[in-house]
Amino acid sequence: MSLISKDYQAQLQEKHSSDESWGSTGAQLAPAVLALARGNRDILDYGAGKRSLERAIGFPIQNYDPGIEEISKEPVPADTVACIDVLEHIEPEYIEEVLKDLHRVTKTAALFLIHTGPAFHILPDGRNAHLIQKPILWWLQMLAPYFEVYELKKYGVQYVLVLKPV
Repeated sequence: MSLISKDYQAQLQEKHSSDESWGSTGAQLAPAVLALARGNRDILDYGAGKRSLERAIGFPIQNYDPGIEEISKEPVPADTVACIDVLEHIEPEYIEEVLKDLHRVTKTAALFLIHTGPAFHILPDGRNAHLIQKPILWWLQMLAPYFEVYELKKYGVQYVLVLKPV
């Protein structure tokens, strides 16, 4: 199962090393992730970037990001999974495999932040960093085989979803 192309992985590695703000969104949702975990520390940050979620939470969690060499190893399942500002960055041809993998690693619940519009960031090759810019209804259809949506909140062109695996 492949979740990312070698070319795109190189793009992400370059972006992470050259842009301090790239991959630092996680901290914003730390309170929501902690509330969802209900005291359980078995948390996976899927697409962890600069590990800002872990720093904001204040204790070690599992971090996975294919764009950062030291945390690119395949993640193991966790009770709570956070996937914050990640899915729109996935190559379209890999989105179904990534959703299957998110289902595989989610034991109990997940919190996703999905942005539906263009990114402020540009990749080193000149593309907009949001490779998938689709309306929330498209995302809900894509998620339906893997997750049940328990909560959906809209913040402009961003959506926070609380999900349970099906």
